[in-house]
Amino acid sequence: MTTDTSAAADPGLPRALWTLFEPVHAVTYFAPEAAAAFEGAGLRGFWRGYFAGRAAPFGAVGAPQVTAAFFSFAPSMVARALPSVWELTDPEGALEARRTGARDALRRLLAGLDAEVERAAALLAPYATGLDSAGRVLAGANAALPVPGAPLDLLWHSTTLLREHRGDGHVAALVAAGLDGCETLALRAGTDLPRTELQPYRGWTHEEWDAAAGRLTDRGLLTGDGRATPAGRDLLAGVERATERAAARAWPGLDPEAAAELRSTLAPLARAAARTLRFPNPIGVPSPQD
Repeated sequence: MTTDTSAAADPGLPRALWTLFEPVHAVTYFAPEAAAAFEGAGLRGFWRGYFAGRAAPFGAVGAPQVTAAFFSFAPSMVARALPSVWELTDPEGALEARRTGARDALRRLLAGLDAEVERAAALLAPYATGLDSAGRVLAGANAALPVPGAPLDLLWHSTTLLREHRGDGHVAALVAAGLDGCETLALRAGTDLPRTELQPYRGWTHEEWDAAAGRLTDRGLLTGDGRATPAGRDLLAGVERATERAAARAWPGLDPEAAAELRSTLAPLARAAARTLRFPNPIGVPSPQD
């Protein structure tokens, strides 16, 4: 009998790695260079750039497809951006703006960490480019994009593939738990993230939010004042366990020694990239200092 030394044998490892690669990816949402690149492509206003950049790997899709894939956004919010953004730029233009903004942001934030960037890109790329994306639409769409060669670009590309792969699995776990997008946010707001970091950034009206909270209350998952009940916390904990099991598939054969090297290499990059994030944030990623 062989001993499983992969990430699947350490339930906490996929999440620990996510907290280190997510800040690198997230510069595309928070860094001023990213906003400037999208604006330069004709996508004025944060949300035009967000929806065009993140949806562009699918091609010139409309609101229904993106609402389904992104999961937690109000359909009305998505429809305000799509498909009208494709009148301002095409998907290739949005992808180029996304690449340029991320590259410019990371070049500033990771200055002086060239060796770590090169090593992290080399360590992550085999896992990111070898992902099994069956059932994971955002990961699959990004996996179809060309793999860049420059270390800084490869680092961002790899972190993007890995975070979308994880996110697709998380959405599947939420759906299996019987939660819709707004219910997910309302339940999370009852545990550890403030409603002010979730509702306005996902576009749900007060009426929609209150209706979702009411459904959760009826299920015994929220109290009348919006706090998660023990059953609600247990449900979310189960979702997180399912997410970690699904995310472990991204790391086949990652033994403890390789995992330790990956974590030590990513840690300074995560701390540097996190300077452009705020905490708490709508993504829910914790500070890599924590």
